[in-house]
Amino acid sequence: MLKSSPRALLIFTRNPVPGKCKTRLAATIGDQAALDIYVFLLQHTASQCAGLPGVEKIVYFSDSIGDGAIWDADTFDYRLQQGADLGLRMQQAFKDAFTAGYREVIVIGSDLLDLSTSDLQNAFDLLSENEAVLGPAEDGGYYLLGLKKNIPGIFQNKTWGTKTVLQDTLNDLRNFKTAVLPARNDIDQYEDIAGNPVFEPFLKKIK
Repeated sequence: MLKSSPRALLIFTRNPVPGKCKTRLAATIGDQAALDIYVFLLQHTASQCAGLPGVEKIVYFSDSIGDGAIWDADTFDYRLQQGADLGLRMQQAFKDAFTAGYREVIVIGSDLLDLSTSDLQNAFDLLSENEAVLGPAEDGGYYLLGLKKNIPGIFQNKTWGTKTVLQDTLNDLRNFKTAVLPARNDIDQYEDIAGNPVFEPFLKKIK
């Protein structure tokens, strides 16, 4: 895809395969229900990202390039994640984006129901005035990271998927002007969806 904007949104996603996505959620509700919920979250993320103007949108798949069923090829460019862990995969994606000439780069996950187009626009607006922007997740990680350049160490020495990631990353950013977004709840386990009527149709199928 021809680069037409200095801004890039990198969307990290797992290929929706039963037993390989939302495994902590699946431990409670089963592989199929967890897969159905994940596909629903992917569709939500795609719709919110598609409406973001003036930004190149690149989907980074975990295992294989998608078929366009969720991520419209006219809107999203496709890449494969490269690296032994999440940190190395994000580091490589940022490196590739800056090498390609993008000057403001944001990475997000694909499992947040309460992430909107306006949130993404706000993140880019804040990044234009800061060196970094960080969106804390309620579980102690982060759902969004924006950078204007590679920052050494930001993707190293993290225990990914644990509650220490956010604080460790904030420590890495302590010497950089950083904007912090409102906290959001990403969907990882049953407690993250319990009581939310949006997910009731998926849970009724397993009762």
